[in-house]
Amino acid sequence: MRIKMIVPVIVATFVLVAGFTSLPAEAAPPAQVRIDQLSKDFEPVLFDHANHIEMVGDCGECHHHTTGTAAKDPDCMRCHNSGSSGERVACRDCHAAEPFSADHLKTTTEDRKRYHRDLLGLKAAYHRSCMGCHEAGGGPTGCLDCHLRTESGDALFRAGKHTPTPTEKAAGHH
Repeated sequence: MRIKMIVPVIVATFVLVAGFTSLPAEAAPPAQVRIDQLSKDFEPVLFDHANHIEMVGDCGECHHHTTGTAAKDPDCMRCHNSGSSGERVACRDCHAAEPFSADHLKTTTEDRKRYHRDLLGLKAAYHRSCMGCHEAGGGPTGCLDCHLRTESGDALFRAGKHTPTPTEKAAGHH
């Protein structure tokens, strides 16, 4: 009789231990992040995430309050004070790629109580975070230091083979 009781206890213990040890560990941050939201005009930026983690140390410096770091801004702390990890970690999860599109403007005006109406667009969020840190720490700050333009980007900025000739420049300025 004792053996009949011990076997189920051993099996149950094994199942519990095996179940807990097989749970997925918290996902490790990626070593490299491909930033390609502006790929029409610029080649994707391969961001060395591992190097920046090592340099900065505090994930909350870039990811605000989404990685388990409590919010630092007093306005943010009114709602985001738990410091718990969120499912939304990537910049694009909160910052709109097209902040002036009709769809995005509609979502920000429909809810009058929405606090994040003036949330930076994705491009501005990247630049505010990256450029501020690069200026303070001596990192690259020139546009082409990180962004290689595509053919479409060259046309937009009138660069490369789209650069006006001296006679075209003179003709445009009467």
